[in-house]
Amino acid sequence: MIKKLILAVATLVASISFAFAQVDVNKGDAAALDSVKGIGPAMSKRIIDERTKNGDFKDWSDLQKRVKGIGDKHGSKLSEAGLQVNGKSKDGAPMNAAAAASTKTEKNAKADKTDKTPGDMSDKAAKPAKADKKAMKSSM
Repeated sequence: MIKKLILAVATLVASISFAFAQVDVNKGDAAALDSVKGIGPAMSKRIIDERTKNGDFKDWSDLQKRVKGIGDKHGSKLSEAGLQVNGKSKDGAPMNAAAAASTKTEKNAKADKTDKTPGDMSDKAAKPAKADKKAMKSSM
C-alpha cells in the first residue's frame, strides 16, 4: 500500500515538472511551442513561419520585433511560462515555478548543512535514550 502511494506521488511530481519544461523558440516545434502557456496554434505558426523565413531569433528583442503579438508584457509572461530565446529567459521576467522551486530547494539544503555544526547534540538531547526510557519504566 505504501509503495503504491509513494509511486503515485513520484508520478505526480514528475508530471508537474514536465508541465514547466523550458522550450527554446529556435528549437521547438509547433507542439512544444503550444505547450507554453500563452502560445496557441496561431502564435506558434507565426513563430515557426518567421523563423523559417528569416532564420533563428537572436534574442528577446529580435523575437518581439519579428513576431506580431509578442510585446514586452506578453514576452515577460511567456518567459515566466518557460519560453526561452537561445537558452535565455527574458530579462526582468520572473522565474517559472519549477526554476523557483529548485532554487529554493538548493538554498534550503545549503542552509541545513550550515545550521548543524559538528558535535551538535541538540537533536539527541531532546529525546531520551532508550536506556533512560527503560530505567524510567522499571522504576514505576
